[in-house]
Amino acid sequence: MTATEREKRFDWPLCYDAEERILGCLETFISQFSFAAGLAARMRDATGTLFIDWVDHWVMSPTVESELSRVGYRHEHGVETMAGQRAFWHPEAMLPRVVLDPAVGQSHAPFSVVLRVDSIADFFAIHDFPFHPRGAPMTRYRKAVITREAGGPELGIAERRGYRGFVPTEHAPAASAAFLRAHELWRTRNRRAENDNFQETHALLDELVSRVGRDGACHVVFAEERLYWERRNRAAQVQKRRQDRLGLGWANHDHHTFRSSRDHFVDLMKCLEKLGFERRERYYAGAQAGWGAQILEQPVEGIVAFCDVDLEPHETEIDFSRLGLPPSKRLGTIGLWVGLHGESFLEAGMHHLECRFDHALLREQLAAENVNTMTPFSDFPFLKQAFTEGERWPVRRERAEALLKRGHIDQAQFDRFVTEGAIGSHLENLQRKGGFKGFNQKSVSVIIQATDPRAQPPPGS
Repeated sequence: MTATEREKRFDWPLCYDAEERILGCLETFISQFSFAAGLAARMRDATGTLFIDWVDHWVMSPTVESELSRVGYRHEHGVETMAGQRAFWHPEAMLPRVVLDPAVGQSHAPFSVVLRVDSIADFFAIHDFPFHPRGAPMTRYRKAVITREAGGPELGIAERRGYRGFVPTEHAPAASAAFLRAHELWRTRNRRAENDNFQETHALLDELVSRVGRDGACHVVFAEERLYWERRNRAAQVQKRRQDRLGLGWANHDHHTFRSSRDHFVDLMKCLEKLGFERRERYYAGAQAGWGAQILEQPVEGIVAFCDVDLEPHETEIDFSRLGLPPSKRLGTIGLWVGLHGESFLEAGMHHLECRFDHALLREQLAAENVNTMTPFSDFPFLKQAFTEGERWPVRRERAEALLKRGHIDQAQFDRFVTEGAIGSHLENLQRKGGFKGFNQKSVSVIIQATDPRAQPPPGS
């Protein structure tokens, strides 16, 4: 498959055989480890999440290699492992990776399951286990193991920073300091650059890459973007607090959505390219809903970015991720959102973060916290998606005045946006089955239309 063909692809397969094999392994593991069983129950009851969606990888005997191959897993070449180990992944499914280790023996059950969290120190402090990590603080890969029951499996807890391998770095004070400084630089950057100018952002990205490398910079930028978005979204704050009570953080993220003006969409793409993102698939929905999207994936950090932009019907056949778009006389939903709030990668922050949950359960749990959820816009056996009700943000008068002057909004809309604000962001509740990696183009069009700021009712109505 050529790069162009891959970018247009959005017909990802359903890999139920692989998922069933994984779920069977995890069920066996949980049945043998009382803490894991209790944790899985608390994940569901306290956070609305599923154990599988926190699994980074697990370790098994090489005797299962043929079975893994049968359900679509492939040897992942070039990934750093401990001596004798080999890593496997499923290239067509969103499923945990597997490490085969000859030291495990002949068992067909997992010897070790490793969960990914934002901070292993937070996890161990909350669950009150002795903390003996492998890997220095703020380095690329750290792991700590919960003491296993006699003769049984072990549960590992890991954190990653721009690294896909499995070998901790034991002593790296310079690297730790570099990561801390990179976080500070991105967290305190100037988001209100005049005229939404990307020049400062590109220069800062170059500095981050020079300090912590391309993949490390990707980790830093997206961790900070989640934090910035979280500060501006109550649903995010409620759910993050629930997940932090178990020491989990946002490690169940599925994708990050950025909205862009037509003027700066290529700028956004260039920023993501500097962070190691590769174009995965494009949506052409211009004729249907006036928008298009480029989906990108960072293969090392494992982050997916969903970037959308207004499109005209005749632009559905061009590569708008590489070719600059000319000015348009009209603003669609996305262009108006950017006009009101700013570029997602600058002032506004993300439109939404989508994380993986037990879809129906989270909806019930958030309702009990006075966080309501909109009608699902994908409701398939393999993909369920719904936004929480939008967070209304203030609109700066100068932004509204610029839109009014250009004829993009009328006087009544101007008055409303300035006095009442406009919908800014959401948390998205998603559940995948069958390892499905894709999205539903028609359903996304529906929700984009439903969240147009011009269509929102007044607060409290």
